[in-house]
Amino acid sequence: MTPRELVDHALELLLAKDMAAFSRLFAEDGVVEFPFAPPGYPPRVEGHAAITAYMSGYPGLLDIREFPEQTVHQSTDPDVVIAEFEAAGFVVATGKPYRMRYVAVLTVRDGRIHHYRDYWNPLAAAEAMGGARELNTAFGGDGGE
Repeated sequence: MTPRELVDHALELLLAKDMAAFSRLFAEDGVVEFPFAPPGYPPRVEGHAAITAYMSGYPGLLDIREFPEQTVHQSTDPDVVIAEFEAAGFVVATGKPYRMRYVAVLTVRDGRIHHYRDYWNPLAAAEAMGGARELNTAFGGDGGE
């Protein structure tokens, strides 16, 4: 798969809520980074097993129904793409609508994601999830302030 095809496939798997298949898109030594992670939220998840564990509860937290906007930009490095997308759905615990824009930089080698840097908005996510504590608790943080 090309990096562009991999992004498209990853979004399809998220819609299907197939987290096992989604996690298999990552290399054994894959890394997920969150440069804007709030206090108490993990800024980095390293290794396939840790990424699998981190993503496993996602369908129980967010019911993503569509990605109404998707753009993938090819960088000058053929292994790196920048994905801009919007996710729309519901927060499972509250039924509250969820709509979030993401920008992610992915490095793909041999058809696997080696590095995924996710520039999401933690303030918007916290508001959608019901507060910072709920966001941190839901995604493996320590339930910070």
